[in-house]
Amino acid sequence: MASYIHVPDEAPVVPKIDVTVEENDYRPGALKLMEELRPSWRPSEIKMKFFTDGITNKLLGCYVGAAMQDVVLVRIYGNKTELLIDRENEVKSFRVLHAHRCAPRLYCTFNNGLCYEFLQGTALEPEHIRSQPVFRLIARQLAKYHAIHAHNGWVPQSDLWLKMGKYFTLIPKYFNDPEQNARLSMEVPSLQCLGEELLWLQQSLSLLGSPVVLCHNDLLCKNIIYNQKSGNVKFIDYEYAGYNYQAYDIGNHFNEFAGLNEVDYSHYPERDFQLQWLRSYLEAYKEHKGQGSAVTDREVEILYVQVNQFALASHFFWGLWALIQAEFSTIDFDFLGYAVLRFNQYFKMKPEAAALNLPEHKLAPPALSSPPPRSQTWTPPHAMMSECPLEVSVEKSQTESPV
Repeated sequence: MASYIHVPDEAPVVPKIDVTVEENDYRPGALKLMEELRPSWRPSEIKMKFFTDGITNKLLGCYVGAAMQDVVLVRIYGNKTELLIDRENEVKSFRVLHAHRCAPRLYCTFNNGLCYEFLQGTALEPEHIRSQPVFRLIARQLAKYHAIHAHNGWVPQSDLWLKMGKYFTLIPKYFNDPEQNARLSMEVPSLQCLGEELLWLQQSLSLLGSPVVLCHNDLLCKNIIYNQKSGNVKFIDYEYAGYNYQAYDIGNHFNEFAGLNEVDYSHYPERDFQLQWLRSYLEAYKEHKGQGSAVTDREVEILYVQVNQFALASHFFWGLWALIQAEFSTIDFDFLGYAVLRFNQYFKMKPEAAALNLPEHKLAPPALSSPPPRSQTWTPPHAMMSECPLEVSVEKSQTESPV
């Protein structure tokens, strides 16, 4: 069994350029890259623009002239992000998706980043991904991703539990900063609690029968580029792409309806909207897989249950991720607060999501019919999570692609 992605033999080779781009003195390194990628550009005429700082990497656009017709994007990896991201797998995903016309061209990698083609369009906001016809375009594009065959005959396996297990071993036990350390002990669940929850997730969700497909795994609003002129959407940023459960990718996207700046989980999509979205997705998925049968209500209901339970895993994944970033990242962002926010929502959603059963109770996890252990109803000292999440003000600013 293999979880890795196989790149087609005909895919273009991506050169590796021996250049390091300094985060705080980026121009010299970026000019060396442009010398290789755009030799006709005069260094003195090259303009550089930082797009909105992400909370993992920095993104720089290089271009000449005023129109920004040909822009080379230079992504500079964040500090210690190799602990969180398999960079070799990211490049493979990029190449596979480009071969299927689902990603821009990858120009090169360099010592601490990569360069790729700029996509014309608008990076979406939460109100856009809920609107017609955009949500149907997103559903159909994600179905196209999920239908891509990139495993070279091997039976694909999800590495979700392996990755979350690795993240669990990396989360900080304490912080040197007293204030941060106090927040860690007061606002974040204990290691024992998190470990038990991770085990519960794996034992319960693995029984749901969700197919393992090629996933984006980070489909937040700013990673969706809408081109109104051509009437399509494209997804960007493939750092977390790989084989995973179909329902995780969709549930993770639904979690992102809460927004990026002022996070509000009351915007998590209601059942009626989800059923429309999931039907559009399944119709496109069957088309791409060559399955001529119509989508049934039962198929939609099964996916609905799977998605809303895997949405729990999404909250847990990004909660662990944020704890690690709180220790290592040099970006000015309240990662600890963001971790609290995600764990808060996990515990708030868990009772309702865990109570869902697949039609005719087939494949339903046995553990869901019994009361959860004490640690699975963990409550912070000063808030009842089932009634009101911790009020943590954070801004999850992400890479944007301007119009």
